[in-house]
Amino acid sequence: MPREIKTKEEFEKLLEEAVEIRVKRDGEVAKVKLRTPSQLYTFKTSGDEADTLTKGAKAEVVEL
Repeated sequence: MPREIKTKEEFEKLLEEAVEIRVKRDGEVAKVKLRTPSQLYTFKTSGDEADTLTKGAKAEVVEL
């Protein structure tokens, strides 16, 4: 079962250990899914903020 991240700070901490990042856009809202070796995390944000958050990621970014 995925866990939902509520803050941007939590997302940035988990971003470094992510293996894969998936971004699903639905209008103005984007859902970013972080796959770590042990857990799947989701974070809802705006489309522009999703781009800036995933810009410097080491993991592969997949657009859905």
